[in-house]
Amino acid sequence: MIRFIYNLLWPVGLLLFLPGYLVKMFRRGGYREKFGQRLGIYDRHLRARLYWKKPIWLHAVSVGEVMIALKLTRQIRALYEDQHFVLTTTTTTGFAFANRNVPDWIDVMYSPLDFWPVMRSAFEAIRPTKILLVEAEIWPNMVAEAKARQIPIALVNARLSARSEKRFRMFRPFVAPTFRLLDLVCVQNAGDAEKWKGLGVEGARIKQVGSIKYDPEEMRIDPKLARSVLAGFEVENRTVIFGGSTHAGEEKILGEVFRALRRDFVDLLLVLAPRHTERIAEVQADLKEMGFQVALRSQPAAVDPFLNCLLIDTTGELPHWYTTATLVFVGKSLLARGGQNPAEAILAGKPVLFGPHMENFGALASSLVAHGGAIQVNSATELRRTMAHLLANPEEREKMVTNARQVLEAHRGSTARTAQLVVDLK
Repeated sequence: MIRFIYNLLWPVGLLLFLPGYLVKMFRRGGYREKFGQRLGIYDRHLRARLYWKKPIWLHAVSVGEVMIALKLTRQIRALYEDQHFVLTTTTTTGFAFANRNVPDWIDVMYSPLDFWPVMRSAFEAIRPTKILLVEAEIWPNMVAEAKARQIPIALVNARLSARSEKRFRMFRPFVAPTFRLLDLVCVQNAGDAEKWKGLGVEGARIKQVGSIKYDPEEMRIDPKLARSVLAGFEVENRTVIFGGSTHAGEEKILGEVFRALRRDFVDLLLVLAPRHTERIAEVQADLKEMGFQVALRSQPAAVDPFLNCLLIDTTGELPHWYTTATLVFVGKSLLARGGQNPAEAILAGKPVLFGPHMENFGALASSLVAHGGAIQVNSATELRRTMAHLLANPEEREKMVTNARQVLEAHRGSTARTAQLVVDLK
């Protein structure tokens, strides 16, 4: 009955949310490419290629989830070397990143809308043997269709923020039937396991394995990539304040902090990687208005001796760019809520600071702060003071990195553990 109501209201919801969805797609660009796949329309060549592959279907929303999916596929292939995969992604940025980085044993497609005729068409084209949902993507029709076809379905690297848990508990009678259909839920810690039990998942199906995202064994970083870009601008030896995955307003705050710090640290360079690259023009205009000499990573120009800010306007390179930092501020944590992943900067060997809003990474953020592996600040003033102190005390920066890496050790091997559970899933 609940699924019937869901499908009955689905077209109404689509009409309500479609305008905003299309605007967001248009801003990010590339929305026309293979748009039919979102509606369950696939060309005959793709159908023919997948017919005998018996792929594992991984569903990931955007770049971050795609990176997790790719880590996991490599580990599964280490256990089952002939396995083929289909990777579906929701955003155009995730789709573009996946296409640039997948081997030939992965087909990249857009994720189908969760409407029963669309989802049925997707299943008939992909013909998966297993389905892996990455982090938080649980769709009623997808899960129900998998169960009807007796296809095992797992939630890997399961993430449940306090906000999501509260919302799910509020609508538990509606979401619990879908959660109960999951055959496997791989969680990061014991606390997460209890949360998923409370939402209807059978305890025996929940496995505590750690986080793939924080697994030190699976972090692949190329320090040469970013260094070569900085060398092209002749700023490779500067002290770098790095803002990673920043959100609206945070770039201006980092700009003001940077200007204050530069009075005492004259060789500073500000490097910013906004979370959404479609904001680059806006961010660039704001910084120029503040008096910054700004360059774009994608547009090498003549060397500017007065260059003091570099904007990263490419996707999928953030872990490599962290290697250039002296200090890292993790975005979406000072003005916006939720936070971004601090583990990539830590695994690159860099000290991390973030604001008070790290809800999406709450357990990790709390552990890092408690063990001296990161510093949480509550205002721009506190950020400036803390950065000034750390710039003047390199031994404290090194101690923070050591402490942070010890926190992440609890997640070592999580990718391999998850892969084994997936291979064993029947």
